[in-house]
Amino acid sequence: MSSDVEAAVADAFRDEWGRVLATLIRMTGDWDLAEECAQDAFAMALERWPRDGVPRRPGAWLTTTARNRALDRLRRGATESAKVQAIPVPPQTDDPDDPGDDADRSVHDDRLRLIFTCCHPALPLEARVALTLRTLAGLTTAEIARAFLVPEPTMAKRLVRAKAKIRNAGIPYRVPPGYLLPERTGGVLAVLYLLFNEGYAATAGADVVRQDLCTEAIRLARTLAMLMPDEPEALGLLSLMLLHHARRAARTDGADLVTLEEQDRARWDASEIEEGLAHLDAALRHDRAGAYQLQAAIAACHATAADATDTDWKEIALLYERLAQLVPSAVVKLNRAVAVAMADGPAAGMEMVDALGDSGALAGYHLLPATRADLLRRLGRHAEAAAAYRAALELATADAERRYLTRRLAEVAGYA
Repeated sequence: MSSDVEAAVADAFRDEWGRVLATLIRMTGDWDLAEECAQDAFAMALERWPRDGVPRRPGAWLTTTARNRALDRLRRGATESAKVQAIPVPPQTDDPDDPGDDADRSVHDDRLRLIFTCCHPALPLEARVALTLRTLAGLTTAEIARAFLVPEPTMAKRLVRAKAKIRNAGIPYRVPPGYLLPERTGGVLAVLYLLFNEGYAATAGADVVRQDLCTEAIRLARTLAMLMPDEPEALGLLSLMLLHHARRAARTDGADLVTLEEQDRARWDASEIEEGLAHLDAALRHDRAGAYQLQAAIAACHATAADATDTDWKEIALLYERLAQLVPSAVVKLNRAVAVAMADGPAAGMEMVDALGDSGALAGYHLLPATRADLLRRLGRHAEAAAAYRAALELATADAERRYLTRRLAEVAGYA
């Protein structure tokens, strides 16, 4: 198989997986069948495209192939005859963008329907997020488990239970009417937030940034903000994504990470920063500040600083304090400790980091020893810093982060 065909299939998976799967779920109502048939379609692409050539519209080819595969599977099952008759077969346009005649056709995107279905309030919040990341973005169970800081078998069980709940409870595949939107918002925002985070800082592998996931998260966040113009947290999340995404070109040097303080700010995307700040201003005018708006305000402090020394760390520390009141998570507390260290000195932050370590709340999270190592390095306690960098290296899974930690370890080991 030629490398061009392999690349075409890989590109199609990145761009079309969520669309193909969402369309099949709408048609069949069977999540497991939809996933199996989508996988079959991509397997058939690997077999046929080298022989027949890459289709002009790979997404349409994959959608049609997967749809036909699903219909064949259902027709072969005698007990499924009623289900086959109930499937609304769309006109043969081979157009995966065709929304059909759904009642919620005002939002012409099966993927958005899929998000709201996954985020039904009958499902636990973590199950809503995990299921959408698996089905919409095609993340592996291992990737989702790392995002949640839980073992992979635990996450696999959650996914199975979530799909069973949707099937057994007859949860409809649609964007809910306006009066039901608020109760779904938190889960939808959490989905997009984790989706963007996995793209912005990949948890494993050679890629520093998974641009496809960032782009998909931003695209869906724009759609959600248009769908819910009076929801300030939707605007806040879109602002947060844009302000972070604006730094993408400066975050890496080849395959290596560049820390925020060392980034060339001339490479930041000024237009995305401007748009992100505008969305944040619009969100704050609602006077209902939430967690995503506070995080966007923190990102705005970095985005508007002329250079690293101009960063208002005291303001950032205050924003993290407010955020910790809304979201009392250990990760937020760790980020606040970093801000305090930058505002009041590494010793002040070190005290907070040690308290987090003693609590055990972030056991297995590589950024805890990595943060501790950085503060120890700034305090000149090089032998302790080296030990903390080694502990972080044992936990880190992303190649770029491991290279960064290895460089830092070599620096402090020279002084130890």
